Amino acid sequence: MAVGFLFPGQGSQQVGMLQDFQSTSPIFNERIQEASAVLGEDLGVLINEGPAERLNQTEITQPALLCLSVALFEYWLSEGGSEPVAVAGHSLGEYSALTAVGVFNFSDAVKLVNERGKIMQSAVPVGTGGMAAVVGLAIKDIESACEAIDEVVAPANINTDTQVVIAGTTAGIEKATDALKEHGAKRVIPLAVSVPSHSVLMEPTMEGVAELLDSVTINTPKVPVYQNVDASPYQDIESIRKNLIAQLYSPVRWRDTFSNMVSAGCDIFFECGPGRVLSGIARQIDRSATTTSLGTLENFQSALG
Repeated sequence: MAVGFLFPGQGSQQVGMLQDFQSTSPIFNERIQEASAVLGEDLGVLINEGPAERLNQTEITQPALLCLSVALFEYWLSEGGSEPVAVAGHSLGEYSALTAVGVFNFSDAVKLVNERGKIMQSAVPVGTGGMAAVVGLAIKDIESACEAIDEVVAPANINTDTQVVIAGTTAGIEKATDALKEHGAKRVIPLAVSVPSHSVLMEPTMEGVAELLDSVTINTPKVPVYQNVDASPYQDIESIRKNLIAQLYSPVRWRDTFSNMVSAGCDIFFECGPGRVLSGIARQIDRSATTTSLGTLENFQSALG
């Protein structure tokens, strides 16, 4: 049995997420308190009570998801759960994955993604950019439809052969929505994110994020981390750093990431965070691998055996 861990990104958040775990293990409250001290804001209140509008702002969403995902991973190990042979994270989840396997100190990681979120949001003011999930249309058709639009819009997350997220200007998303439906897309669904991640609109953030990464200690991961930019495993510090910068404006190649982890021998996967988005995607990519979300106490305890 070779275990891979998958860490979700933005879009998996909701008010009240993983609340049951907070009354089950002190790890969660300890991490929430530690993150709150870094942020200067009560993250526990935002996670458990909202408002959703604040929780959905990038500079809060990112540390909230990282905090809970890392706590869930630590709780899993504390209960005797199997250690992974490899990890990967979807978009923001890549930082959770890296923190879980020792690349970043927890407090550093919270500050890093909070400041990263602010930089990303400042690059594209709220309301001027966005993302949308495209369902039921092949990637080549999505690419050709986006290329024909006179606005910035392009694939940002390649999740499966027929599930792709696009990112761009608000006008670009609107025009692409109409064009993609004309091309045969079953649905085009706006996402609850406040920045157009993984698009060229994020290129102005490169210098700021590079400075952030220079300000924290980066350690060698305990196991290989499959990174978004090329779906390959890395353990050397300089490559990890360069890939995190490129991740800002490059598509997330999640379909290839999961497939490569399976090809490398991973046959059991655990989604480590709120929701079950990545578990559903995994089943569409390759049904030969078993994928379980740990985001409910019932699933968590069942997975522990």
